[in-house]
Amino acid sequence: MEWGQEKQLRVWPKEWLTREELLTEDAAEEDFGVAKAGGESLGAFILQRQDGEYWPDALKGEAVYLHKLCVLREFAHQNAARKIVEAIACKCRKEGISYIRLDTALDEKKVRKIYLGMGFKIVDIIDYENGRSMALYEYEVMNKTHQEGRKS
Repeated sequence: MEWGQEKQLRVWPKEWLTREELLTEDAAEEDFGVAKAGGESLGAFILQRQDGEYWPDALKGEAVYLHKLCVLREFAHQNAARKIVEAIACKCRKEGISYIRLDTALDEKKVRKIYLGMGFKIVDIIDYENGRSMALYEYEVMNKTHQEGRKS
């Protein structure tokens, strides 16, 4: 976070990253994850089973909702975020979950490039009266072969 602030990037304010702020009706302690490789922590994330704020009409069990994905600075530019998403996708396939979904500010160009490069698609945009917009992203983890096998 400090690195991002030094570079004058828009990063989450520290006051948003407290236990009180992060634990919500949709995000319980068991939804918090730490990504590891070779026994070393490389990042963290929240993986919820529902997201009533941005996806209130979603069918239960069709998706997981990824929030606050972050990678430690020493693992930047090593595809760590992609590896985390691939591990989540693998877990989703085993559980019969079809999508990974997330939201981020539409004007976050670097973040948009990262997520689109991983295979996420923007499926909706929410425009607010204050001029800000949120992009809703979806990553399909179940290809047709997996979906057909699930139906039989």
